[in-house]
Amino acid sequence: MTLLVLLIIFLLPGCHCTVSTVGDVSVLEGGSVTVPCHYNPQYTSHVKYWCQGRMREFCTSLARTDDPESPPNGKGRVTIADDPTQHVFTVSMRNLTEEDSGWYWCGVELGGMWVSDSTASLHISVIQGVSVVSSLLSADEGSSVTVQCLYSKNLRSIEKQWCRSGNLNSCVVTDSEGTFSSTKVFIHDDRNSMFLVTIHQLEMRDSGWYWCRAGQQQVAVHVSVTAQTTTLSTSTIQNLKTTVRNPSVMSSTDPHSRPVWESFLVVCGIVILVMTGLLALWELWQLCRRMQKHRGTNEMNDNLTMGPWREGDQECVSDFPERCSSGSDALTAELHEGKHQTHRHS
Repeated sequence: MTLLVLLIIFLLPGCHCTVSTVGDVSVLEGGSVTVPCHYNPQYTSHVKYWCQGRMREFCTSLARTDDPESPPNGKGRVTIADDPTQHVFTVSMRNLTEEDSGWYWCGVELGGMWVSDSTASLHISVIQGVSVVSSLLSADEGSSVTVQCLYSKNLRSIEKQWCRSGNLNSCVVTDSEGTFSSTKVFIHDDRNSMFLVTIHQLEMRDSGWYWCRAGQQQVAVHVSVTAQTTTLSTSTIQNLKTTVRNPSVMSSTDPHSRPVWESFLVVCGIVILVMTGLLALWELWQLCRRMQKHRGTNEMNDNLTMGPWREGDQECVSDFPERCSSGSDALTAELHEGKHQTHRHS
């Protein structure tokens, strides 16, 4: 009994987890889809296939790696390509319609009656409407940003619109050529599956939600504008260095050389110091001369004050008064002589 249970489990589809792929996919009608199918290294040489159907055992094969009718670059709507080095095979489907919606299988043939293939399934939904490659976009202030708006086949001939969310009066519409152009916004419709919206010279106020619209179908897009940062470029820094190290101002050989104006100031300072020193010495010498002359005059006055009478003068006072007059005349003559000498020295 236990052996029978193990055998049933072993034969159940999908019990060998050797193949993996992406989750469910939604695609606009008229668009394309590419699905990667990963497998274990031991199955490098095995045949890979892609089939459609709710049950693996009864799915319809659409492409095989051993089928020359489904080469990697074939003209059919479905192509398959194996990359053994990366252990993955890739399936692409083009020009999808609503009838293409359903379950699909990535399969690796293991061979043998008692061994089931290794597979992985996903559901593809083909829908009508509008979508975007990226719904969240960011760009710097002053730059540009481009939005890729996708639409289904039934909307190819419909005019396309770009609107600011919450303000229907802001909508801009493509013309008969599928374009719209202004200084701020440019729209180009390829008339197949996509129209591009480019916003130029972004400002901070351009941040917010927008709509890609085709007829009554629309999808939301958010644009975020970041403030531009101011930085010094390498060329600007080099120009600043060149200006500071200008050969006409700085020495090109001595890294410690100083500007010419600084050297001139140093020389002027030295000259001023020397002149100040010489002037101080001159003043000091003049002061010494004046002090010497003043000292000589004081000594003469002291001699006249301390010794005005001589021995002979005392005698004239006590005994011979007539000598006093002659002595006084002699003293007067000496005083006059002393004055004359003083004037000569001056």
